[in-house]
Order: sequence, then C-alpha cells, then structure tokens
Amino acid sequence: MTAEKQPKPFSDQLEGWLKGKQPKTLASLEEVFEDRSFAITFLLLMILPATPLPTGGITHIFELIVILLCLEMMAGRQSPWLPKKWKHMPLGKTFTGKVIPTIMKWIRWFERHSSPRGKKFFTLPFAPQLLGFVILVFTLGALLAPPFSGLDTLPSLAVVIIGLSIILEDLILFFVGLVAGVAGIALTFALGTAIFESYHHFFSG
Repeated sequence: MTAEKQPKPFSDQLEGWLKGKQPKTLASLEEVFEDRSFAITFLLLMILPATPLPTGGITHIFELIVILLCLEMMAGRQSPWLPKKWKHMPLGKTFTGKVIPTIMKWIRWFERHSSPRGKKFFTLPFAPQLLGFVILVFTLGALLAPPFSGLDTLPSLAVVIIGLSIILEDLILFFVGLVAGVAGIALTFALGTAIFESYHHFFSG
C-alpha cells in the first residue's frame, strides 16, 4: 500500500509560480492557485499597506480592488472577477523581485508553526461570506485611516494574516488576524476622536 502523496507547501507552490515562465499577473496566480485565488490575492495586494513605508497612495488602489473582491466573495463567487486589463497587468519587478520573496520567508515561518486547526470552519457554507465581510471591514479601516499616519498598517496586516489563515486552513491564525484588525480599527477611532476633541476644544475656547 503506497503512502498518500502530500501536497506541496503553499510557499513552495508560490516559489514555483515565481520561477515559472508564465507572466507574473493576477490572472496567472488564479490559474495556479484556483480555489485559493481570493486569499492569495488579498495577501499580495495588502502586503504593501501592511508595511509602515510611504507608498505614494498606490495602496488605495489595491484596497479598492480588495473591497471589490470581498463583495464578490460575499456574493458567492468561486473565483475573483476583475477587468481583463487589471488581471493581466504585470505585477512589476518590485513585487516579483522583493515583495514576494519577502512574503515567502514569512509564509515559511507560519507554515512551520501552523497546522490545519479548525479546518472544518473554512468548509462551512457561510464561511466565504463571513471571511469576505471581515476582510471588507478591515480593508475599509485601512482605506479610511488618516493619510501618512501609519494607522492603516494594523488593519492591512490583519487582512494579510487572515488571507494566510485561509490558505493554511488555520482557525487560530484567523483569530490572530481578527484581534489585529479590531485593535487597528479601535486605535484609528480613538486617535480620530482625540484629534476631533482637540480641535473642538481649541476653536471653541
């Protein structure tokens, strides 16, 4: 009796896609990862907002795309729909040469410390709608954070972690992302309230 062949780790599959000859686009990612294409797209598009680096506003475009995909996920689509121009747009040398190799190091760390805990949750009929809604809320939190404040980092990181939890089917990792996202939005709200009260006190005084 032959042993069942274990699937390749996600990081190895991503590395294989990166080293392959196919165009480095969202469309080619979808072809490789199929049922996980929503999660990998969330992870890749939100990794830049999750870094505390100036990005010149390009992250808002990524966040708007993620919001569109969240709505599709909540509507029950099995794979992402995007305009052909967006799907076939090259991800660029920065993504393929720096961002994705850095992501793979993080993914490999999570793969070593993660396991399919609570795997059944991700197969429940309502799971895509719930996950899409949670990611939508955190992405909106990142999008609406005050510019140049760095407050979009934590909600964006939450989306990255939740995307990884879907890929690795790890419910504990999902809760880690949930806590990070709630903390990020709470911090944004608290700071925004404090700024508003300061201005109100200054002008009313």
